[in-house]
Parts: sequence; structure tokens; C-alpha cells
Amino acid sequence: MLQLNDYILFLYLIIAFVIDVRFHKIPNWLSAGAMLIGILYHLVMGGIDGLIFSFLGLLVAGGIFLLLYVFKALGAGDVKLFAGIGAIVGVQMVLYMMMYSIIVAGIIAIIILLFTKTFLQKMTSALFAFVGSIISKDLRSLEEFKTTKSTRFPFMYAVIPAVIMTYYYVFTTYS
Repeated sequence: MLQLNDYILFLYLIIAFVIDVRFHKIPNWLSAGAMLIGILYHLVMGGIDGLIFSFLGLLVAGGIFLLLYVFKALGAGDVKLFAGIGAIVGVQMVLYMMMYSIIVAGIIAIIILLFTKTFLQKMTSALFAFVGSIISKDLRSLEEFKTTKSTRFPFMYAVIPAVIMTYYYVFTTYS
């Protein structure tokens, strides 16, 4: 059965999706608001245990995606988005959502590469960049390869299906 925090999450994601698709940016006020609402909701509903539940979700999601941000795999807005999600749903749910988001994002990137007919070229370039950086012990070629924009898309395209997959998994497995 869905609870109030699930509906809060859905509202947060719908707003974030619309803004991210239109402006390619998730505003800080939205993510900070989600974090605050998640923390306050769980504090009121569960006391100190709820507060810990929410903070752990925020820290785990934010921490893991911060690493991906450092490697330029995600934008800063996506890190804050998932910190907000973690505050709302906690560690277990946000980990599933993160896993599914990364898988869906990979599938979307492959589809983009296939439809732009650059898949083989990109895979060859990636292989040469990777091997070249290992042989030369110089990571600059990987840095140059990472900055290509041909497969960029709003991460929210992956987040929405991932959230649906997570809820489907949780409700079919634990119901």
C-alpha cells in the first residue's frame, strides 16, 4: 500500500522531470525542499528512528552519486535529486532506484548511439582511449573522451522508469 511519502516522491519527480526536460537543470530549491520534507515527514512519523532513516537515505544516495559526479557521469542536480529521493524513501528503496536508473541510462545511451550510427565508432574510440591511458599511464585521453556530448540526455529519462521498476519490484516481491 502506498503511503504519503510515496505520493510526495511522485510529486517531486514529476516536477523535477518537467523542469529537467525543459531547462536541463534541476533547481536547488526543489531538491532542498525534497530533502527537508523527507526529513520532517520521517521525523514526525517515526521520531528519532524516522530521522535516522531519512538522513541515511539522503547520505547514502548523495554520497554514491557524488562519486559519479566527480567522474562527470552525472550532473550536480542529479546528485541532489537522489539525495532528496533518499530522504523521502530511505536507503533500501533509493539503492534500488539508483541501480535501475544506471541500468536504464545505459540502455538509453546505447539506443542513442545505435540510432545515431556512432555505436561502433564510439566503442572503438572508448577502447583506444582506455588502452592508451593504461599504456601511457596518462588519464587525459579518458578525460577528453568523457566530455563528448553525443550521448547526453536528461537523467530524468532514466529515473522515472527506474522508480516505476523499483515500486513494481517491491510490491510484487514483498506483497
